[in-house]
Amino acid sequence: MQNFVTLFNKNYLIRGLLLYESLKKNVSDFRLYIITFDKYTYDFLTKKNFKEIIPIKLKHFEDKNLLKAKKNRTLTEYFWTCSGSTILYLFKKKNLKDCIYLDADIFFFNNPKAIIKSIKKNETCIITKHNYAKIYDQSKFNGIFCVQFMYFKNSKASKKILNNWRRQCLDWCFNRVEDGKFGDQKYLDEWPNLYKNQVHICKKIGAGLAPWNAINYEIIKKKKLVAIEHKNKSSHKIFFFHFHELKFLNQHLFYLGNYKIPKSTFSLIYRPYINQYYKKILEIKENNFLFDNFGRDNLFVLLIKLIKNIKNFKFRF
Repeated sequence: MQNFVTLFNKNYLIRGLLLYESLKKNVSDFRLYIITFDKYTYDFLTKKNFKEIIPIKLKHFEDKNLLKAKKNRTLTEYFWTCSGSTILYLFKKKNLKDCIYLDADIFFFNNPKAIIKSIKKNETCIITKHNYAKIYDQSKFNGIFCVQFMYFKNSKASKKILNNWRRQCLDWCFNRVEDGKFGDQKYLDEWPNLYKNQVHICKKIGAGLAPWNAINYEIIKKKKLVAIEHKNKSSHKIFFFHFHELKFLNQHLFYLGNYKIPKSTFSLIYRPYINQYYKKILEIKENNFLFDNFGRDNLFVLLIKLIKNIKNFKFRF
């Protein structure tokens, strides 16, 4: 059995359900542990009684150190602060043999077991790169690696890495670049050197397709979707796509974000996902919180974004 963990509140409930459905389609035997950041999410998941989902109340997950950090973090920053604690919590409470942390806004197209099998005997965890397209390269500021898919064995070496990361996130985890840090993510840059021969860097391009690297590939459909690299025409199996910055503004309008999304990626990856999102809203029949906003953006900032990225604001088809 493969164990996964993610965390979200009701604002990401639909994304979390789509993540779950993508796992059901591609993984035969798994458990998805969900740290629920509000009562609605916990009650919803408990009431629906999904076979493979195990919801966990936030109060059961939080400890005094997390609660202390929570006082000076935004909600997003607190989500990031908690990421390093999720797997440690499950290792302690559930004694899992291994576990994969997932961001709630990713969607699987294949079973990730091939990613896990690539780990060497002496290695204890797997991390994935952003693989930025050249024009979008933010490695210097946001990090070489992405906290989106992280595999850990339940071992002494893993726990050392996780505990160090947790302490770093408790001490500093903010949505800004400062002294070589950014959120929970930039800390990972030092792992390959700090934990020599223990960290496996995933080399599978299809493990981490995202808007920041989408222009490097053409998506085509064979038996399953395949990503063809423009530079050398190499073909890559797609394991998951990370729908970063995708916003659903109302029943008809959505925003793709600040990246250029190729036609093939939009048609074969975004369009089905977006359709499933709207379909899931109709199933739940409660959409007062299921659409996104621009957080602290005011009307002027929203208008600037609209003018600069008019092509990325689209109406439901």
